[in-house]
Order: sequence, then C-alpha cells, then structure tokens
Amino acid sequence: MVAVLPHRAVCLFALLAAALLSAACTPGGSGPPFDHASSAQLERGRQLLAQYQCGSCHAIPEVQAARGRMGPTLAAFGRRSYIAGHVPNGPDHLVRWIVAPAALVPGTLMPAMGVSPDDARDMAAYLLSLE
Repeated sequence: MVAVLPHRAVCLFALLAAALLSAACTPGGSGPPFDHASSAQLERGRQLLAQYQCGSCHAIPEVQAARGRMGPTLAAFGRRSYIAGHVPNGPDHLVRWIVAPAALVPGTLMPAMGVSPDDARDMAAYLLSLE
C-alpha cells in the first residue's frame, strides 16, 4: 500500500529540503568557514587591514585611519553578494581577491598590495564578519 501525502506536507518537505541544500552552499567556494573565526583571527585581520593601509582607499569600521573614499566603504561587507560587483563573495574568492585582485577582475583599480595568502585569510575573516 502506498501512502499518499497531502499536498501541504509535500510542499513543506520541498521547502525544508531546499533550505537545507542552500545552507550547505557557500558562495566563493569551500574555504574556511569564517563565520566561526576566532576573536584572535578577527583582531589580526583588523590589524593587517591597517598595516597594509587598506584605509587609504576604503572606509573600514574599527580600523585605525581607515577613512578612504576612493574605494567603496567596506562596512557590512559580510552581507554583500559580490566582490567588486563581479565575483561571488565568499572566503576563497575574497582571499584570492585580496592577494591578486586583477587575476579575478582584469582592469580593476584595486592594486595588489603584496599580501600573503595567510594574511589575506585573516583580513578576509575580519571583512566577512562585518555585518
């Protein structure tokens, strides 16, 4: 005997399945989940953003002297869907963007600042924590 589910139950099941599948997908690849970054990593990322003088072009919350206006503000960066309007925002893509922006968006005005991948991971963790 085959059980027939009411239409409402089928719709609810489909919505639940879609929600679970979309929660498993992270934009930008399968990099480290920065939503669980340690406070030490976030602090290091904040300090590195100051050290690399990212605030010369960008306004960045809680980063010393980061009041630049040439580039976009990085406030609420963690809620953005795209990096530079072209690249899906997520840990892997953001690290790659910080290290070599022109490799992802040829002709971008964002310069390569000589950031190592390790430093970029911490910087990305801080930026993605900004909501």
